[in-house]
Amino acid sequence: MARLRRRTCVALFLITLFVLGTMMGLRTLKPSDGFSNLSAGVDVLPVIADKVNRRSVTNVLPSFGQAHIESSNTKLAGSNSSPEKGIFYDVHIFYYMWYGNPEMDKRYLHWDHILVPHWDPKIAASYPKGKHAPPEDIGSSFYPELGPYSSRDPEVLESHMEQIGEAAAGVLVLSWYPPGFADGSGEPTEDLVPLILDAALRHSLKVAFHIQHYKGRTDHSVYNSIKYIIDRYGDHSAFYRFTTSNGKALPLFYIYDSYLTPPEAWAEMLSPTGSHSLRGTLYDSVFIALIVEERHKHDILAGGFDGMYTYFASNGFSYGSLHQNWKGLKAFCDSSNLLFVPSVGPGYVDTSIRPWNNHNTRNRVNGRYYETALQAVLNVRPEIVTVTSFNEWHEGTQIERAVPKKTVTRLYLDYQPYKPNMYLELTRKWAEKFSKEKEEWLM
Repeated sequence: MARLRRRTCVALFLITLFVLGTMMGLRTLKPSDGFSNLSAGVDVLPVIADKVNRRSVTNVLPSFGQAHIESSNTKLAGSNSSPEKGIFYDVHIFYYMWYGNPEMDKRYLHWDHILVPHWDPKIAASYPKGKHAPPEDIGSSFYPELGPYSSRDPEVLESHMEQIGEAAAGVLVLSWYPPGFADGSGEPTEDLVPLILDAALRHSLKVAFHIQHYKGRTDHSVYNSIKYIIDRYGDHSAFYRFTTSNGKALPLFYIYDSYLTPPEAWAEMLSPTGSHSLRGTLYDSVFIALIVEERHKHDILAGGFDGMYTYFASNGFSYGSLHQNWKGLKAFCDSSNLLFVPSVGPGYVDTSIRPWNNHNTRNRVNGRYYETALQAVLNVRPEIVTVTSFNEWHEGTQIERAVPKKTVTRLYLDYQPYKPNMYLELTRKWAEKFSKEKEEWLM
């Protein structure tokens, strides 16, 4: 009996050693995910875009099957979120850098916007003329918490990036003019781009470019602009790249008022056989055109674009901005291998600069207008949603913090009874919802 107990104890001891040894061995193994041979610190970008299998385009960037590997010092442009800050790179927000004040720019820029006259002289005669006189009277129906600021102010830039991060929008879409060009109310701002890229990087944000219409813009000048932007900023860690369904990470450009150039001209730049095609070159990108009228969808396809966006925050202002048309536009895009990128806004009011345009005003209704638009986005299941805007104060589409303000001559709108950051919080809420539901769509 004693010998049997000793043998039993020895057997149990050996079994215990075997189990412990097996467990320790398993703990030292790394999971086999297909990338176990990568260097430490290299990020892996999962493919989240399954609709951008772009037409007849030969890319020169390397493919890694279901993932694209970027340099280790670059945040992942196309991943759904930044785990440390909860940022979503499929939520893009339009951003304007055209503001100025005497402290930074020697004079006010854009805050002193003119009162745009109606094109009909008879109607124009019924409305006031002139321009705004900051700081008490600015070209906006709302008043910014930061006051009539300068886009050149480093503290303003830092605050803006913090606010965009608070809203969880991962990609800042920068309103851009080529060097030496500007809109009619401002001055050239191309020299600000490096500052914005650096500020965005500090907050784990990405920057895409919104190519504005300017005097003399053609497919040839846009071709040169694309090369300029990629050559100058393409290596910056905050430069946004969209990951296509075949794993290629390409720059993405929004082309405002693209319909002003004939589709035949765009095709020379955007089709593989065009006379100055970008396709299959180091400058190949994802190009998103503006859809205003219904007929534009066919021009966008013929022009060789990769998708369309709606921009306007006034529901019904254009065919593209009418929420009820989004289902049909999404179906058209799906059948044509195009991205459909709807744009949502918290409201619209531009009567501070176009006093005759009251019929396009869309009341915010304490956030309900915004949430209706955001729900319309979820209903069509896009790859990307754009927010119009972070700080287009002239048209009252901003989600930037605004405060109550009353002067001798003006009573500004505000976000009360809610806090100045109300629309930042709403944007985050819906960005999280969009990301969560998108994961379910792609399963």
